[in-house]
Amino acid sequence: MRKRWWKILAAGLLMYTFTAGFLIKVPHIGNLKETIRNLFFHVPMWFGQIVLLTISLIYSILYLRTPDLKHDIYAAAFAKTGIVMGVLGLITGAIWATFTWGEPWSNDPKQIGVAIALLIYFAYLVLRNAVPDLDKRAKVSAVYNIFAYFIYLPLIMILPRLVESLHPGGKGVQGNPGLNGADLDATMRLVFWPAVIGWTLLGTWISTLSIRIELVRDKNLLNAE
Repeated sequence: MRKRWWKILAAGLLMYTFTAGFLIKVPHIGNLKETIRNLFFHVPMWFGQIVLLTISLIYSILYLRTPDLKHDIYAAAFAKTGIVMGVLGLITGAIWATFTWGEPWSNDPKQIGVAIALLIYFAYLVLRNAVPDLDKRAKVSAVYNIFAYFIYLPLIMILPRLVESLHPGGKGVQGNPGLNGADLDATMRLVFWPAVIGWTLLGTWISTLSIRIELVRDKNLLNAE
């Protein structure tokens, strides 16, 4: 029970998010209207992705300091789940954009930055599959993962804020009111932050399952040899 409490918490928080997220009264801000409820899904997924990719980065650094293949397995698992979170974030963002901007893809700088960032991490997966030697793959993947992370952050968090963007925080925002922390009323905060924690814990849970599968598979391969 002590080892499962955070999994129970994750399930509880997500149930709360899905229930309260569709039932609470939300403020109508500009042309967002009821679509503002996507804030409980779209944004927390990006929060979760950042956390997961940060954990992946830490394990890549640990591998370079102490070449233990477990560190590589952990880094890859958290990166893969982070990529899934990013894809879900991109999809929910496209759905949101359809109702607020009139089309799912408007070549907004943040959309482009996110797409490039995901392609960089997809290349990470391709790179791993292209190197058969375990030790060499782990070392090359760790180095690539570190560079990918520090390219990823500016692409989704810094560059879009330096140019005109429909997203909140961009320069010269047009056609969509800037939604920021000040726009969230007390009720929305009671759902938003539990949603962030819930999605992050879910991503961690999925990553740990992937890690267990990889460790069992590697153990079976060693026994077969």
